[in-house]
Amino acid sequence: MMDLLVHNPFDVVRERRIVIIADWLPPDFGAVGQYMQLRAQALAERGHQVTLIGLASAAFSLNQEARGKGSLTELRLRARPVPRRSLIGRLAWTLWTDLRLVAAGFRYLRAADGILFTGSPAFMIHLLVPLRFLWRGRLIYRITDFHPECLIAAQPHPSLALSLLLALTNFWRRRVDGFEVLGLDQKKRLAATGVVDQSIALVRDGSPADFSVDDATEPLPAALADACVLLYAGNYGVAHELDTVAEGYAQHHRSGSGRVRLWLSATGTAADELARRLSAQGVPFHRSSPVPLQRLARLLRAPHAHLVTLKDAFVGFVLPSKVYACVESGRPILFIGSADSDVHQLAGSTRAGYWRVACGDVAGFADRLEILADQQNVERSVAKVL
Repeated sequence: MMDLLVHNPFDVVRERRIVIIADWLPPDFGAVGQYMQLRAQALAERGHQVTLIGLASAAFSLNQEARGKGSLTELRLRARPVPRRSLIGRLAWTLWTDLRLVAAGFRYLRAADGILFTGSPAFMIHLLVPLRFLWRGRLIYRITDFHPECLIAAQPHPSLALSLLLALTNFWRRRVDGFEVLGLDQKKRLAATGVVDQSIALVRDGSPADFSVDDATEPLPAALADACVLLYAGNYGVAHELDTVAEGYAQHHRSGSGRVRLWLSATGTAADELARRLSAQGVPFHRSSPVPLQRLARLLRAPHAHLVTLKDAFVGFVLPSKVYACVESGRPILFIGSADSDVHQLAGSTRAGYWRVACGDVAGFADRLEILADQQNVERSVAKVL
């Protein structure tokens, strides 16, 4: 069972009423929302009265149900997609969304014995901590991605405004009752801001996909038949390495064997840009939309290997949650990123095979693709003999 469901930061007797705030809840795509829904269900089954507040692309809804020894209320606000191509638009969307979530859940927040909020949507700390005199419950901040550090890392020349925002954010962080981080790299980053070590708990996400239900596999698209398939599944955004993938994959097809086919079951600005660049070069690949959570295990069993990427500037600020499910899928993992990231530690635990390539090592990535293809040929030969 994932650490997320085992760990309970609240006492079920003294802190019975819990509020959790997240962004996109299933069936909408969003890793944080998926995990927080599982967390809310687990807390309710232990006896908490849990209110989960999040976003939906569909209409507003309020659902209540008895669950185990407790109860679960899900409050979903209808929201438009994040305008990812505009920084100003994205910041405006975030501010408005944070205000809506707090306003919609105000009476639940006032009555709560404990409040758990995440890094998605960003900057919620700038509302909940200044208003903490209104809340009776403890504030627990589950940091998923660091903000505004991610904004700063994405800028070639960070502005004075972002530096001031970071200083203010760190001021509020030191006034939060407790933190949950996804990795040891995040714990180091948080401690460096002045947060005391005793208030930081390492609580890993784990895989949201259940691989024990069956061993079925999602069928490969026709365009990928008979190829060695490398799958990138999930969000592919600004924190994820792009140039090494685009150039190394193109090199594999221009001057290598071209036996590997990239499958992008992904959304995000980097996914759009990668698809554009590969199409412009006439390099073969396949792109599809992310699958619902119920089909995720089958999808992750389908390829020969998984691709995980992270830019060096985002180490300790972002931990791709997809790595947990990739490890459990039993497929090899190819990671483009730093050995300082917890991705390296987690992916290295898989017995199916693991390779790491440094960001910018285009030739190294192309070489690993040849190794993947050779490995698949050996596996096919063994299967024919058996």
